[in-house]
Amino acid sequence: MGFSTDTGFDARKGGAEALWPPAFGAAIFDFDGTLAATEGLWEEVDRIFFGQRGIEYDVLAHQTLATLGFAAGAEWVRQTYGLDEPTADICDEWNRLGHALYETRVELRPGAREYLAALRRAGVPIALATTNDPYVLSAMAPRVDVAELFDAVVCGKEVAHATKDHPDVYLEAARRLGVDPAACLVFEDILPGVRSARGCGMMACAVCCADPRQPREALRREADLWLDSWTDIAL
Repeated sequence: MGFSTDTGFDARKGGAEALWPPAFGAAIFDFDGTLAATEGLWEEVDRIFFGQRGIEYDVLAHQTLATLGFAAGAEWVRQTYGLDEPTADICDEWNRLGHALYETRVELRPGAREYLAALRRAGVPIALATTNDPYVLSAMAPRVDVAELFDAVVCGKEVAHATKDHPDVYLEAARRLGVDPAACLVFEDILPGVRSARGCGMMACAVCCADPRQPREALRREADLWLDSWTDIAL
């Protein structure tokens, strides 16, 4: 796979070696799983949510919700489990549960903060593109202040299609950075995100996450680059 812009980016170098020094025009990052190991926290949220309704926890449901985000996920839960609850109320409950956990338990993965800071020092604009909710993300400050870490922050609720199987969050991130999508490198840990980013003309770097169910072989095949750990990048 190549990178057909004038940035000089060469994916043939491999994963970490191709990421520094930066030869791409801009970088767009997913948060959950990619920059922070939050998979267990959202599984905890799902277990609480389903348990309170007497529904047996299903790991496949958890994986589906990780891709859909809040509003689409809430609607999927309503239809799948026949819940007579407004979508907005389900989203509010997930936000409250997530906010409580993010307030004290979320940190960036080792090496991630250093890489973000190095890109900004090098003049590479960076954006966050996430299906997470601004209210949940705000719980991390001042330990992890996304508004300070990134030049732009785009949440799924701000675009027409919030789910990562659509490229809306990535395209909006590029627009806010003032960068052509073809010059962007997207960092993602889920297959739908990698596919939609590449489908809109961006490059994608798949990032290994803590979830043992991550489809790593498929991600390696479909992404332009693969990164095992942020600490592998020699800054």
